[in-house]
Amino acid sequence: MIAERIKQLRTSCHMTQTSLAKKLNITRSSVNAWEMGLSIPSTTYIVELSQLFQVSTDYLLGLKTNIFLDASSLSEQEIHIVYELIQYFKEMNSKKQS
Repeated sequence: MIAERIKQLRTSCHMTQTSLAKKLNITRSSVNAWEMGLSIPSTTYIVELSQLFQVSTDYLLGLKTNIFLDASSLSEQEIHIVYELIQYFKEMNSKKQS
């Protein structure tokens, strides 16, 4: 689960394995091993990854599926727009499943 989450978060942020490795001061092959499920990041790197991608450690570990967004730098109007977008996407997804 963690392998898939790391890769998904990295690619959604348009990062290469090399650029992620540089941010964490590790080798690209370490990131590759995580994403292939050959090794698991240490607790320290799990925390660093969660901070970098702004997700909870529980999400990275597959314990929860919820993603939390940090909206602290947004205005009230911007937060309202984000909320409306989320509601719109939920409605679209429920219509697709019907």
